[in-house]
Amino acid sequence: MTTVDDNDKTSARHPYGPRSVAALLPTLLRPAFKKQAPTTGQLLADWEAIVGPAIAAVTTPRKLFSGSLSIACSGPMALELQHLQEQLMSRINGHLGRVAVTRLRFVQDMGAPRAPPPRPRPAPEPDASAAVATVPPGPLHDALEGLGRAVLSRGKD
Repeated sequence: MTTVDDNDKTSARHPYGPRSVAALLPTLLRPAFKKQAPTTGQLLADWEAIVGPAIAAVTTPRKLFSGSLSIACSGPMALELQHLQEQLMSRINGHLGRVAVTRLRFVQDMGAPRAPPPRPRPAPEPDASAAVATVPPGPLHDALEGLGRAVLSRGKD
């Protein structure tokens, strides 16, 4: 009768036994990477940091395939982005650390984010008489009101 050493039991692994996570990852992630490459995911996550908040507000990266990045934007913005094409590619490739984008394709998409609406104008400043309303009537009140009118009229020119 032969005895089996304990070291032999641990070295011979059953084919359906426990496996390392690193061995399982390629099989698990393959379907996800077929739908969207990891580089595209990184672009989506870091888009505002790559192109800046102004451009990120009106654009969305859609697809990266064979070095061509599709960017969705509204019609008027596409023309402006064509002029910035070289700068955008250098920013994107610099962020990724390699030359992943060799061409930009702008897709006019009405569903793409639009430019933010213009900021509302500030409320008009009060007139000079309202500014000195708490000062008691007299020569000081009149002098301050005249000074306020002069200052406000200069600001309008």
